[in-house]
Amino acid sequence: MTPAPENPSAARTIVITGGGTGIGRAAARLLLARGWNAVLAGRTEATLVQAADGHPNALVVPADVTNPQAVDSVFAQAAQRFGRVDVLFNNAGIFGPAVAIDELTSQAWDEVCSINLTGAMNAARAAFAHFKLHGGGRIINNGSISAQVPRVNSVAYTVTKHAIAGLTKSLELDGRPYRIRATQLDIGNTASDLLDDFGATQGALQPSGQRVVEPTFPLAEAADAVAYIAQMPLGTSINQFTITAGGMPYIGRG
Repeated sequence: MTPAPENPSAARTIVITGGGTGIGRAAARLLLARGWNAVLAGRTEATLVQAADGHPNALVVPADVTNPQAVDSVFAQAAQRFGRVDVLFNNAGIFGPAVAIDELTSQAWDEVCSINLTGAMNAARAAFAHFKLHGGGRIINNGSISAQVPRVNSVAYTVTKHAIAGLTKSLELDGRPYRIRATQLDIGNTASDLLDDFGATQGALQPSGQRVVEPTFPLAEAADAVAYIAQMPLGTSINQFTITAGGMPYIGRG
């Protein structure tokens, strides 16, 4: 049986991991306002409920992305409520401790890898299986510009984000026969809590050893980038998309 094609006239559905805060919350609210159904997944139910803000087209599903059964349940509940999922925003992630590698504990390494990489793989695997049965879909992996160039003292975060690049390319290649598209979305210095984790708003450590307060840009503009990619027809692939604050030390990394 040939899978049913996408139906652009129907309300579309996006699953957002890490949907309770930051770019996940901003993207959910923007897409809900534009008529999408949004499934908000994350570990903390209270923040998910707050992000959904009672919208009738929002579905809150508490889930830990490091648990593959929990992620499968997110897609099962989304399909039960909305019929199918069209897009996954694979967004859950943490920065981890800002330390050099010799100061990085094995516990911290395991935590960053389990959320940023294993969690992303779990969500992508569930989405891929769903999309194969429903005529295709789009996976947007939140990579970060650390998928291209590292920050000082960010080895765990940087390694996992470099791995996201490989995950995205593999999804795009293996998904080709099923109209499954994958995008690596690399965001630099959108104004979220993650910036506080490495001190960008108070003075981020630069390769020169100096600390510099770096430019930021609004979460709403990053959310708009997610929405732009999400709404593209499956006849178009957006393999990689970079958006940064104007003037931030990214090209050349300071």
